[in-house]
Order: sequence, then C-alpha cells, then structure tokens
Amino acid sequence: MLFKNTKTAFSLKKNIELKRAYLLFKIISYPFLVNLGKFLVMISVKLRLPVEHLIRLSVFDQFCGGIDEKDSLKIVNLLATKNVKSYLHYSVEGASLEKDYDNCLASTIKTLEVSKKNSSLLFSVFKPTGYGSSVLFEKKSNKIPFTKDESNAWDRIIERFRITFDKAKSIGLSVFVDAEESWIQPAIDEIVEKMMLDFNKEKAIVFNTVQMYRKGRFEYLKELNDKSLKYNFKVGIKLVRGAYMEIEKSRALSKNYPSPICDSKEETDSQYNNGIEFMFNNLDRFCMLLGSHNEISAKRAINLAAKMSISKDHPNLSFGQLYGMSDNITFALAESGYRAVKYLPYGPVKEVVPYLIRRANENTSIHGQSNRELDLISFELKRRKGSKN
Repeated sequence: MLFKNTKTAFSLKKNIELKRAYLLFKIISYPFLVNLGKFLVMISVKLRLPVEHLIRLSVFDQFCGGIDEKDSLKIVNLLATKNVKSYLHYSVEGASLEKDYDNCLASTIKTLEVSKKNSSLLFSVFKPTGYGSSVLFEKKSNKIPFTKDESNAWDRIIERFRITFDKAKSIGLSVFVDAEESWIQPAIDEIVEKMMLDFNKEKAIVFNTVQMYRKGRFEYLKELNDKSLKYNFKVGIKLVRGAYMEIEKSRALSKNYPSPICDSKEETDSQYNNGIEFMFNNLDRFCMLLGSHNEISAKRAINLAAKMSISKDHPNLSFGQLYGMSDNITFALAESGYRAVKYLPYGPVKEVVPYLIRRANENTSIHGQSNRELDLISFELKRRKGSKN
C-alpha cells in the first residue's frame, strides 16, 4: 500500500489549491498563530466584519464541502470520480434553544434525503448536543434527577434520535452519532445502545462513535459485543482516536480528577489497533468505519483483513478520513478497491467557524499531523515541477 503516492493523493487538486493548502498547514503548525487566528476570526464574526470571503478562500474550502447541500454535491461528485465515497454533516454548532435543536434535526433529515438520491453518499451523522442541552446529557450521565421540565426536554431529545433513525431506516442509510466529551458520553452511549436494540436487527443503521484515546473504551467494545449476543442486534461503530484531548486534560486538571485520556500515544495506538482486531474477529456482529489519519493503523487494518480473508469490499468495513486531511490514505485505499469515505461538513461560512476552529486545534495538538501534510504537499509540488521540466 503506497500511502506516499502523492500523484494519486492530490490528483484532484490544482497547483493553486495545493499551494494554498501548504500555506494553511504551515500556519496551523504554529500554535501561537492558530490562537491569534482564532481570536481574530471570532472577533470579526462578532463584529460582523466582512470576512466570509477570506475564510471561504482559506480554511473553509480546505475542510468543508460547501455552504449548503447543493454546493457540497460538487465535491461529492468530484471525489466519486476517484472511487471515494462521502458523507455530509450540517456542521453548525452551538445550539441552545428548542428551536435550534429542531432545526438541527430538520437539517439532518434533509441531509438524509439528499444522500438517498446520490449513491456516493453512504452515511449521515449528527452531534448529540445539536439535539439537546449538554447540561441534560451531563445530568443524565451522572444520574442526577431531572426536574419536570427537564424530563420533558429529555423526552424530546430521545424523540429526535428516534425520528432520525426511523428516517434513515426507511431509506436504507446508516447514521453516525458523534462522540462528545467524556462527562456527557455515558448518556449518549445509553441512548445509542437502546436505538441499536430497536433499529439494528437486520443491519447496522445506528452507529456509535468510540474514541479510543479514552481509557476503557476497548472494554466498552467488548461489552457491546456481549450485549449484541444477548439481545441479538448488530453493532455499528465508527472507531476514532478522539477529538477533545486538550479540553479533557484541562477539565480533569481544573476539577482535580484523573484524566480519562490514555497516559501515552502508544497506549492510545494499542487500544485503537486492539479494537480493530476485536471487531474483525466478530465481523458477523460489527459493522465499522475505521476513522484514522494514522498510516500505521491503516496498514495494520488492511494487512489483518487480508490475513483473515476479509474482502476489500466487505459491507461491514469502511475507512474514513476528514475532508482536507490525509488524502494520501483515502485515495490510496480507494484506488486499491477499499471503501474509502470522506467526512464532508457543510454550512454557512460564519456558522461553521466553531467547527473550523476545532479542526485547526486538532491539527495543532496531533503530533506531526501538519508536518506530514506539509511534506506530502511539498513533495507533490516538486514532482509536478519536475515532470514539466
């Protein structure tokens, strides 16, 4: 598997797009520039300064599919020319009112409808805190009793989940439930498991997202396996390393409790790889998307699949990366016949700024991520220049 084949990785990128991406990852590689950029962007948005065009030409176009579904389908169809599949996510964050939660649900249903009409769109996704208050998820996770109003609000959250999966099942698509911070995840796990019990009898409609940089999540996979055997349902899993490392560590420190994050990168890698092997050994029950920007994990997965005679196009196996990152992995997998999928967030430019800030933070906090992107882009630009000469 040639994850260093930049010609394949950037086959859809023009020179000007590669140069822009290089500049962006160069900036992201310096934490103080990321912090300065976040401050300036948030201030500009709050003051309603005309910065949308600048954001769109830089970080937005690198990490987002478009401003709406129609706009995003251009990228979906372009990726499909290289056998790369996609899934869309309306990535507007910060919902806090019931009308906001209802709007988020409506957007998810709309995304499902769009996906139904395009064979390159395999999944959909939503963020639990887009469907209800994080305060309620936290109270439920800590078994704190609800007031009557809170109980009613919680019932509406459950109903939004159920409406989403009813719709997904009716059109034959699967839905990822995003992972959130550790202090609200238990309530999310509880809801998702109940939904799996109801909707995953024949196939995996409901997928939970499991962050393997958290201690104990390998054990959680084993618990799910036991439950699926006992109650006869399929387990849908999107396996990732995680996206809230700095927040988790900071909160644990400030509240003086043990960090839920693995003590080392090696421990995280080991737990992630063990999770893959465990699910491969139980492929009759597990349907998975392996979300990773780690070349070693991707290689281990494809080597293990080959060793276990798991076909490249097995319906229970997909690989996924974020749009704008790790194209060397995505396009190599797709070219080799694996189901490779890009996560395509979309939404109005100013409203997806919180998502874009999280992407910038992730690239800054993941050791070597920006430098890997820079090296690949630099190599491809030199290759193109050399081929012309």
